[in-house]
Amino acid sequence: MARSSAWPAGELSFRPLAAPWGPALALFRFAGAWAPPADQVASGWAALEGERAHGALLIERAASSAMLHGPVVVAPPEAPAEAALELAGDLLDRVLHWVEGEGIDTVFTRPQGLDRIWVRNGFIPLPEALLPSALRGRPGVGLYGWRGGTALWSAAGRGTTRARADARR
Repeated sequence: MARSSAWPAGELSFRPLAAPWGPALALFRFAGAWAPPADQVASGWAALEGERAHGALLIERAASSAMLHGPVVVAPPEAPAEAALELAGDLLDRVLHWVEGEGIDTVFTRPQGLDRIWVRNGFIPLPEALLPSALRGRPGVGLYGWRGGTALWSAAGRGTTRARADARR
């Protein structure tokens, strides 16, 4: 995406948030977006202009898997239409680099109409059955997943070794 002029270079800082996730939860409430209860959030990230959040992501964790909530972005009224998508993509890019350092190898999310951001960052559509039980029951339709590092999706499915899956054919 081309750089927009919504936020002059250097005005936004991207950083992890500390519990109780104040700027992120406030932005989710403002946008009317569902957010997990604060005690279920493992981490949060925001794109901030000073102390004002313009974008946020919340992350739930289950072992080496995580569920992203958001990104929620609020662009200035005079910003071009692409500015919000650009900011969402920038925030997601930073979070994906961060999760790899945290030992998270699989990230799930709900599409939320942001398909091109997810696909551009390596997410693929997945069946609900691949979602770990600890991350099930979140609102939304559809599921996208991302694997980092050397992790690969297995055609064998969860809990089934490839040898057992091949033997069933």
